[in-house]
Amino acid sequence: MLQLVVTDHLYRAHPDLPEGKLSKLRIAVVNAHALAGVARSLDLGPMIKLGRGEVATGGHDKDSILADTTEAVIGAVYLTGGYPAAEKLIRHLFVPLLDAALADGVGLDHKTALQELAAERGVPIAYEVTGTGPDHAREFTAHVLVGEQRFGPGTGTTKRQAEQIAARLAVTDLNAGTTTDPAPVPGPADD
Repeated sequence: MLQLVVTDHLYRAHPDLPEGKLSKLRIAVVNAHALAGVARSLDLGPMIKLGRGEVATGGHDKDSILADTTEAVIGAVYLTGGYPAAEKLIRHLFVPLLDAALADGVGLDHKTALQELAAERGVPIAYEVTGTGPDHAREFTAHVLVGEQRFGPGTGTTKRQAEQIAARLAVTDLNAGTTTDPAPVPGPADD
């Protein structure tokens, strides 16, 4: 149902956009990370009844659990209020995310956007990613090197998520002509 409502909104609100762009925008808000963000914005985490093991490992803030909870809330609204009520809730929660994704201009695939930007400028890009914490609660930090400039950090629960955030920062800063982390890139003499 979520994908249907989001797709319908995108098609009706942006009939001029190519299908590929519409798909990227839909994917940007109908994914576990975005659903978890919605759950966090509603402060659903503390309301989830979890077993001791999940509580001990921070389950109230895990993307997968929060995403499932958001879907469950949408399902509950559908079961109690029907399609119109669920559609209204989905539009209320997800249209602002779609608008933000559209404003970003890339459908939130920032790594691809950065790759295209770097290719236009003729500079290489490379990611530096480090991870900390136990396997069940890993946190990754990423910086991206674009030519001689370093951008970031991006942090997330997966390497890809951290890289996407670092890439978003780089795209934003390169388009604005600034840097978020002015630290110089170490050269061979700095090793």
